[in-house]
Amino acid sequence: MINLVWYRNDLRLHDHEPIFRALQQDAQVIPVYCFDPRHFSTTSFGFPKTGAFRGQFLLESVADLRHSLKQLGSNLIVRYGLPEDVIPQLARQFNIKAVFCHHEVTAEEVAVEKALQDALLMLGIPLKTFWGATLYYPDDLPFGIDQLPELFSKFRKQVEKAVVVRNVFPTPVQLPKLAEVDVGQLPSLETLGLSAPLLDDRAVLMFKGGENAGQSRLHDYFWAKDCLKDYKQTRNGMLGADYSSKLSPWLALGCLSPRWIYEQVQAYESERVRNDSTYWLIFELLWRDFFRFICAKHGDRIFYRTGLQRLMIAWQEDWPRFQRWQAGKTGFPLVDANMRELAVTGFMSNRGRQNVASFLTKNLGINWQMGAEWFESQLIDYDVCSNWGNWNYAAGVGNDARGFRYFNMLKQSSMYDPTGDYIRHWLPELMQIPGDKVHQPEKLTMEEQKRYQCQLGIDYPRPVVDFFKSIKSNERRYNSAFTS
Repeated sequence: MINLVWYRNDLRLHDHEPIFRALQQDAQVIPVYCFDPRHFSTTSFGFPKTGAFRGQFLLESVADLRHSLKQLGSNLIVRYGLPEDVIPQLARQFNIKAVFCHHEVTAEEVAVEKALQDALLMLGIPLKTFWGATLYYPDDLPFGIDQLPELFSKFRKQVEKAVVVRNVFPTPVQLPKLAEVDVGQLPSLETLGLSAPLLDDRAVLMFKGGENAGQSRLHDYFWAKDCLKDYKQTRNGMLGADYSSKLSPWLALGCLSPRWIYEQVQAYESERVRNDSTYWLIFELLWRDFFRFICAKHGDRIFYRTGLQRLMIAWQEDWPRFQRWQAGKTGFPLVDANMRELAVTGFMSNRGRQNVASFLTKNLGINWQMGAEWFESQLIDYDVCSNWGNWNYAAGVGNDARGFRYFNMLKQSSMYDPTGDYIRHWLPELMQIPGDKVHQPEKLTMEEQKRYQCQLGIDYPRPVVDFFKSIKSNERRYNSAFTS
């Protein structure tokens, strides 16, 4: 008996139910990964769906999985094509008994599953799907998905009280030798339509894809540097490698299982310390769960312009201003520093993401979907549920939205970059501006501009909007959605 395991956003061997189930009854297993050309097309606003940094990370992750499978006596079949075409061909070639995979919840991924299921049905082959991207399983929740609380706090309190995290599935120690087959070569970035990303030595961390690199990062952060005990206090940082765990890229592609991370936290609590910081990392994993379950409940609504709240807000699609936001040339240093970091590294801190999203929607009044798609294109740790759920929230159209809430850029900049080191790190044109003057370069006198070699409108842009006037204007537009 031969079973096929279809890998997608689960590029690991540990805690992997599909491969665990496929190996039962002494079955042979054929692991397969398809580079789907649809993932390398463009978004509705014309951005690359997969940017260079995530493309590189993906290739590294698939290569790492292949290496791990070879170490166990097997291999990974790699193909470039539509899974609903490729997998039935392999199924016929090897007389496959069943196909095993992890289940996804959002529209494009579910559509591919359905297309594959229909194609396999014609061959009399079942597609067996399993849940595996969250801490908690839907069957264990104290409510049905259709009754999922709309507020995260209610979800968290009920789940923490009633549900126990299941144990991870064992990692295979040996695999049957792969049948005689052309395993295929990994495509190059050029084949995928991407250029090699230019590495910037200012990046907080040089992310390398794959299960082994992800586990190494966790070991470094938890055990070698003992950073977990301070996570809650440092997590809002923006500069440096260890203000937060930085596990999100490996979680996004499933190189790390959230339940395996949970086990590592438990071990840390047992061997080192248990405190608010160790809990807070689990708290952040619960947010991932929440957004995935919200997508399972609401389907496509999370992608609609009106959001989960179905609000008809008169969003603008002001491309010149949007492009200034993309390029980090808004004249607001905190926004610009974060956007430039994203452009040259594929990463941005959580604090940065909240601020730039607030600025785009609450100051520029620009359609939040444009921001969500730009993040989809650029982020190395893009996760469809978390990205679109967070953008719903930031725009005030999400299920957990609290009206017109915005971030005060000057206050945020002063609180989370009090010395201005982060701003100067990414905005070299502001390098010579001392102290807290760096947070408001538009207030420099002509003499100061000469002294600090930063001429406004030439070396650094003047603010694209008046901060508080733009807030008031967009708040009126937002509130009108409730009266129209």
